[in-house]
Amino acid sequence: MPSVAFYTLGCKVNFYDTEAIWQLFKNEGYDQVDFDEQTADVYLINTCTVTNTGDKKSRQIIRRAIRRNPDAIVAVTGCYAQTSPAEILDIPGVDLVIGTQDRDKILPYVREIQESRQPVNAVRNIMKTRVFEEMDVPDFADRTRAFLKIQDGCNNFCTFCIIPWSRGLSRSREANSIVQQAHQLVHAGYKEIVLTGIHTGGYGDDMENYDLTDLLWDLDKVEGLERIRISSIEASQIDDRMLDVIKRSDKLVRHFHIPLQAGDDTVLKRMRRKYTTEEFYNKMLRIREAMPDVAITTDVIVGFPGETDEMFRNGYELMKKIGFSEMHVFPYSKRTGTPAARMEDQVDEEVKNARVHELIDLSEQMQLAYAQKFVGEVLDVIPEGEAKGREGSGKLHGYSDNYIQLVFDGSTDMIGKVCRVKVTEAGVNESQATLVRVLEDNLKSAAM
Repeated sequence: MPSVAFYTLGCKVNFYDTEAIWQLFKNEGYDQVDFDEQTADVYLINTCTVTNTGDKKSRQIIRRAIRRNPDAIVAVTGCYAQTSPAEILDIPGVDLVIGTQDRDKILPYVREIQESRQPVNAVRNIMKTRVFEEMDVPDFADRTRAFLKIQDGCNNFCTFCIIPWSRGLSRSREANSIVQQAHQLVHAGYKEIVLTGIHTGGYGDDMENYDLTDLLWDLDKVEGLERIRISSIEASQIDDRMLDVIKRSDKLVRHFHIPLQAGDDTVLKRMRRKYTTEEFYNKMLRIREAMPDVAITTDVIVGFPGETDEMFRNGYELMKKIGFSEMHVFPYSKRTGTPAARMEDQVDEEVKNARVHELIDLSEQMQLAYAQKFVGEVLDVIPEGEAKGREGSGKLHGYSDNYIQLVFDGSTDMIGKVCRVKVTEAGVNESQATLVRVLEDNLKSAAM
């Protein structure tokens, strides 16, 4: 039986896309083998281009695949493939370059190349694409959370970001197709669905009279689905109608990832972000009003061109005042082809690193403070597996609905079930808990 090996770089959307491409190969009778362990007939590398380093790493992996089996067909897809197909085809041994669309044609191309052994560049202009590429993933190796891609592309054109050029403009998946897929995932045993996309909150921007709020209400009605999580959403996309869902839906988890990127108005403007610090802060207050105890995590870019000490301080104070439950902190890195990379006033690397460390310390303080609020409280957690590095010790780990990673004593047959636990001790990255009880698998509400 023919074999295929995958290597995925970059974001969760890329991992989703790889899973979807694997379904296509699986249906054709392919066997999946480990990229580094066995030799495969086809290697598929799903690339990332969000930073210059992403490009470089992608090229290294492509070369590694060619060395693994010079006779194999080497196919390259993803964001770097979309923006730089010629650069990739220049690597001797690459057979197929296909971008961030037309992935359903991969197998016909593979068959064609097996016949002709002629390299194919199948990349089309992504900016002309207006239709969401339908690719389902019915099953995930990680049994507790299913990802469901609802959107692709982005219309924002932030000055530091290349993604609109690699993913195209925002396009949404048809609602009935999403709801149908949600039913299938629940049927396959998933209790939690993570809605994901390149700019997830932009869902519906290209539709008439239907948006993310409407979708959330439709998913709220899916029986057997216990948790709906949004992978990331912009503050500006949380309007009054969305706040109403946040307040009233039982299934929407108490956790939102809302990128701030910078906590100073001058920097935000130069980044071309569409909000002020005051608007952002007020929106956080309104979310907390609608959903008390909500965990809000964020992304921050440190050392954006022109960021002075004073601007950094402003940001630090704002982040402290908001009280995020965790921050993902990135030093600004130049991305060739973006306006920010051409800005004159680049910040010194050492200054950047000092600021990054300061924000990571703040993030850890806030993470601990958030977890401490729940000591003695009872939370529901869906264990994902045995605690990492402590296999066989009878310890399980999983996330509560408000994204606290909990470790507690339990048996492996509880994995994937909803467990009620009491938090005993707070920590920065994980907190300790004790099992209260395992909830019945399918609790039908009394009203049914």
